[in-house]
Amino acid sequence: MSKEEIFLRIKEILNTEFEIDNELINRETKLYADIELDSIDAVDLMVKMKEYVKDKIEPEQFKKAITIQDVVDILYPLINKS
Repeated sequence: MSKEEIFLRIKEILNTEFEIDNELINRETKLYADIELDSIDAVDLMVKMKEYVKDKIEPEQFKKAITIQDVVDILYPLINKS
């Protein structure tokens, strides 16, 4: 899965599951400041992405994520691990 595909999947989840307007969602969108996700929402997002990840997602990996691009960059190697 490419980084673009991961971004589009995250965007879809944020729109459908969290009812966030697509116009607010881009790679530079700040998870907490711009779209007001809280820590529980962030965990829910990771649970939704878990089906694409071959290994376990460790919550510590996402503590430093500030933007949607940060989440894409964290997920990319986990999803594409051989």
